[in-house]
Amino acid sequence: MKKIIYILTLLTVGFLSAQKPQKIAYIDMEYILESIPAYKKAQKKLDNKVAAWRKEIDKEASIIAGMKSALHNEKILLTEDLISEQKESIEFKEIELNKKKATYFGEEGSLFILRQQLVKPIQNDVYNAIQRIVKRKKYDFVIDRSSDLVLLHANPKYDISKTVIAYITKSIKEQEMEEVKEKKAKAKEALKKRINDQQKRRVQKEKRIIRR
Repeated sequence: MKKIIYILTLLTVGFLSAQKPQKIAYIDMEYILESIPAYKKAQKKLDNKVAAWRKEIDKEASIIAGMKSALHNEKILLTEDLISEQKESIEFKEIELNKKKATYFGEEGSLFILRQQLVKPIQNDVYNAIQRIVKRKKYDFVIDRSSDLVLLHANPKYDISKTVIAYITKSIKEQEMEEVKEKKAKAKEALKKRINDQQKRRVQKEKRIIRR
Protein backbone atom coordinates (compact mmCIF):
# COMPACT_ATOMS: atom_id res chain seq x y z
CA MET A 1 0.00 0.00 0.00
CA LYS A 2 2.86 2.38 0.88
CA LYS A 3 4.52 1.69 -2.48
CA ILE A 4 1.27 2.39 -4.32
CA ILE A 5 0.88 5.72 -2.51
CA TYR A 6 4.50 6.60 -3.28
CA ILE A 7 4.12 5.74 -7.00
CA LEU A 8 0.85 7.66 -7.27
CA THR A 9 2.47 10.66 -5.58
CA LEU A 10 5.40 10.60 -8.00
CA LEU A 11 3.07 10.28 -10.99
CA THR A 12 0.94 13.16 -9.75
CA VAL A 13 3.93 15.40 -9.07
CA GLY A 14 5.47 14.43 -12.42
CA PHE A 15 2.27 15.24 -14.30
CA LEU A 16 1.87 18.58 -12.58
CA SER A 17 5.55 19.38 -13.12
CA ALA A 18 4.95 19.08 -16.85
CA GLN A 19 2.34 21.81 -16.59
CA LYS A 20 4.31 24.28 -14.45
CA PRO A 21 7.29 24.29 -12.03
CA GLN A 22 6.34 22.89 -8.64
CA LYS A 23 7.63 24.22 -5.33
CA ILE A 24 8.01 21.32 -2.91
CA ALA A 25 9.25 21.07 0.68
CA TYR A 26 9.20 18.48 3.41
CA ILE A 27 9.15 18.37 7.20
CA ASP A 28 9.90 15.87 9.94
CA MET A 29 6.92 16.18 12.27
CA GLU A 30 8.49 14.02 14.96
CA TYR A 31 11.62 16.18 14.98
CA ILE A 32 9.56 19.37 15.13
CA LEU A 33 7.41 18.20 18.05
CA GLU A 34 10.42 16.87 19.99
CA SER A 35 12.04 20.30 19.59
CA ILE A 36 9.14 22.09 21.29
CA PRO A 37 9.55 22.20 25.11
CA ALA A 38 5.79 22.44 25.67
CA TYR A 39 5.26 19.23 23.69
CA LYS A 40 7.94 17.34 25.61
CA LYS A 41 6.41 18.52 28.88
CA ALA A 42 2.91 17.49 27.76
CA GLN A 43 4.18 14.12 26.49
CA LYS A 44 5.96 13.45 29.79
CA LYS A 45 2.77 14.23 31.72
CA LEU A 46 0.84 11.95 29.38
CA ASP A 47 3.39 9.13 29.72
CA ASN A 48 3.31 9.39 33.53
CA LYS A 49 -0.47 9.15 33.52
CA VAL A 50 -0.44 6.16 31.18
CA ALA A 51 2.17 4.44 33.37
CA ALA A 52 -0.03 4.96 36.45
CA TRP A 53 -3.10 3.55 34.65
CA ARG A 54 -1.16 0.52 33.39
CA LYS A 55 0.20 -0.11 36.89
CA GLU A 56 -3.36 -0.03 38.25
CA ILE A 57 -4.60 -2.41 35.56
CA ASP A 58 -1.62 -4.78 36.00
CA LYS A 59 -2.28 -4.88 39.75
CA GLU A 60 -5.92 -5.87 39.26
CA ALA A 61 -4.96 -8.39 36.55
CA SER A 62 -2.47 -9.92 39.00
CA ILE A 63 -5.20 -10.23 41.64
CA ILE A 64 -7.46 -12.00 39.14
CA ALA A 65 -4.62 -14.34 38.14
CA GLY A 66 -4.09 -15.14 41.83
CA MET A 67 -7.78 -15.88 42.31
CA LYS A 68 -7.75 -18.24 39.31
CA SER A 69 -4.63 -19.99 40.59
CA ALA A 70 -6.13 -20.39 44.07
CA LEU A 71 -9.35 -21.81 42.63
CA HIS A 72 -7.40 -24.27 40.51
CA ASN A 73 -5.37 -25.46 43.52
CA GLU A 74 -8.30 -25.67 45.94
CA LYS A 75 -10.94 -26.88 43.50
CA ILE A 76 -10.76 -30.47 44.70
CA LEU A 77 -11.54 -29.37 48.28
CA LEU A 78 -14.49 -27.09 47.44
CA THR A 79 -18.15 -27.80 46.94
CA GLU A 80 -19.84 -27.08 43.61
CA ASP A 81 -21.56 -24.04 45.12
CA LEU A 82 -18.28 -22.57 46.36
CA ILE A 83 -16.60 -23.23 43.00
CA SER A 84 -19.48 -21.55 41.19
CA GLU A 85 -19.38 -18.62 43.62
CA GLN A 86 -15.63 -18.06 43.12
CA LYS A 87 -15.97 -18.36 39.34
CA GLU A 88 -18.67 -15.68 39.38
CA SER A 89 -16.44 -13.47 41.51
CA ILE A 90 -13.57 -13.89 39.05
CA GLU A 91 -15.83 -13.20 36.06
CA PHE A 92 -17.18 -10.06 37.75
CA LYS A 93 -13.64 -8.78 38.38
CA GLU A 94 -12.67 -9.51 34.77
CA ILE A 95 -15.69 -7.56 33.50
CA GLU A 96 -14.79 -4.63 35.77
CA LEU A 97 -11.17 -4.76 34.59
CA ASN A 98 -12.23 -4.70 30.93
CA LYS A 99 -14.46 -1.72 31.67
CA LYS A 100 -11.55 0.07 33.30
CA LYS A 101 -9.31 -0.67 30.29
CA ALA A 102 -11.97 0.80 28.01
CA THR A 103 -12.36 3.82 30.29
CA TYR A 104 -8.63 4.54 30.18
CA PHE A 105 -7.58 3.36 26.71
CA GLY A 106 -10.83 3.10 24.74
CA GLU A 107 -11.55 4.98 21.53
CA GLU A 108 -12.75 8.06 23.45
CA GLY A 109 -11.33 7.13 26.84
CA SER A 110 -9.26 9.10 29.32
CA LEU A 111 -6.08 8.76 27.25
CA PHE A 112 -7.79 10.18 24.15
CA ILE A 113 -9.29 13.08 26.14
CA LEU A 114 -6.01 13.88 27.92
CA ARG A 115 -4.09 13.77 24.65
CA GLN A 116 -6.61 16.17 23.13
CA GLN A 117 -6.13 18.52 26.09
CA LEU A 118 -2.33 18.37 26.28
CA VAL A 119 -0.95 17.50 22.86
CA LYS A 120 -3.58 18.54 20.31
CA PRO A 121 -3.20 22.32 20.89
CA ILE A 122 0.56 22.04 20.27
CA GLN A 123 -0.01 19.99 17.11
CA ASN A 124 -2.48 22.64 15.96
CA ASP A 125 0.17 25.33 16.51
CA VAL A 126 2.55 23.34 14.31
CA TYR A 127 -0.04 22.87 11.56
CA ASN A 128 -0.94 26.58 11.68
CA ALA A 129 2.74 27.52 11.45
CA ILE A 130 3.17 25.23 8.43
CA GLN A 131 0.13 26.76 6.73
CA ARG A 132 1.48 30.29 7.25
CA ILE A 133 4.91 29.31 5.89
CA VAL A 134 3.28 27.56 2.91
CA LYS A 135 1.24 30.67 2.18
CA ARG A 136 4.25 32.97 2.49
CA LYS A 137 6.66 30.78 0.50
CA LYS A 138 3.96 29.59 -1.93
CA TYR A 139 4.75 25.87 -1.65
CA ASP A 140 2.69 23.49 -3.79
CA PHE A 141 3.49 20.42 -1.67
CA VAL A 142 4.74 19.86 1.87
CA ILE A 143 5.45 16.21 2.73
CA ASP A 144 5.89 14.79 6.22
CA ARG A 145 8.81 12.37 6.02
CA SER A 146 7.89 10.86 9.43
CA SER A 147 4.49 9.72 8.10
CA ASP A 148 3.63 6.43 6.37
CA LEU A 149 4.47 7.91 2.97
CA VAL A 150 7.61 6.29 1.57
CA LEU A 151 10.24 8.95 0.94
CA LEU A 152 13.29 7.24 -0.57
CA HIS A 153 15.43 10.35 -0.84
CA ALA A 154 15.09 13.96 0.30
CA ASN A 155 17.51 16.80 -0.35
CA PRO A 156 18.16 18.62 2.97
CA LYS A 157 17.76 22.00 1.28
CA TYR A 158 14.03 21.27 0.93
CA ASP A 159 13.65 20.49 4.65
CA ILE A 160 11.72 23.34 6.33
CA SER A 161 11.47 21.67 9.76
CA LYS A 162 13.80 24.20 11.39
CA THR A 163 11.87 27.06 9.78
CA VAL A 164 8.68 25.72 11.35
CA ILE A 165 10.40 25.39 14.76
CA ALA A 166 11.77 28.95 14.51
CA TYR A 167 8.32 30.25 13.60
CA ILE A 168 6.67 28.51 16.55
CA THR A 169 9.46 29.58 18.95
CA LYS A 170 9.00 33.18 17.82
CA SER A 171 5.24 32.90 18.31
CA ILE A 172 5.75 31.50 21.83
CA LYS A 173 8.13 34.37 22.70
CA GLU A 174 5.63 36.89 21.36
CA GLN A 175 2.90 35.28 23.47
CA GLU A 176 5.15 35.41 26.54
CA MET A 177 5.92 39.09 25.88
CA GLU A 178 2.21 39.76 25.52
CA GLU A 179 1.55 38.02 28.84
CA VAL A 180 4.28 40.11 30.51
CA LYS A 181 2.70 43.28 29.10
CA GLU A 182 -0.71 42.23 30.41
CA LYS A 183 0.73 41.51 33.88
CA LYS A 184 2.47 44.90 33.92
CA ALA A 185 -0.73 46.62 32.81
CA LYS A 186 -2.72 44.87 35.57
CA ALA A 187 -0.07 45.73 38.17
CA LYS A 188 -0.12 49.36 37.03
CA GLU A 189 -3.91 49.43 37.21
CA ALA A 190 -3.87 47.88 40.69
CA LEU A 191 -1.27 50.47 41.86
CA LYS A 192 -3.36 53.27 40.42
CA LYS A 193 -6.43 51.95 42.24
CA ARG A 194 -4.52 51.76 45.56
CA ILE A 195 -3.30 55.36 45.13
CA ASN A 196 -6.82 56.56 44.35
CA ASP A 197 -8.20 54.70 47.39
CA GLN A 198 -5.53 56.25 49.62
CA GLN A 199 -6.33 59.72 48.27
CA LYS A 200 -10.05 59.19 48.91
CA ARG A 201 -9.37 58.04 52.48
CA ARG A 202 -7.07 61.04 53.05
CA VAL A 203 -9.71 63.45 51.74
CA GLN A 204 -12.39 61.87 53.92
CA LYS A 205 -10.09 62.06 56.95
CA GLU A 206 -9.39 65.75 56.29
CA LYS A 207 -13.12 66.45 55.98
CA ARG A 208 -13.79 64.80 59.33
CA ILE A 209 -11.03 66.92 60.95
CA ILE A 210 -12.49 70.15 59.50
CA ARG A 211 -15.98 69.29 60.77
CA ARG A 212 -14.62 68.93 64.30
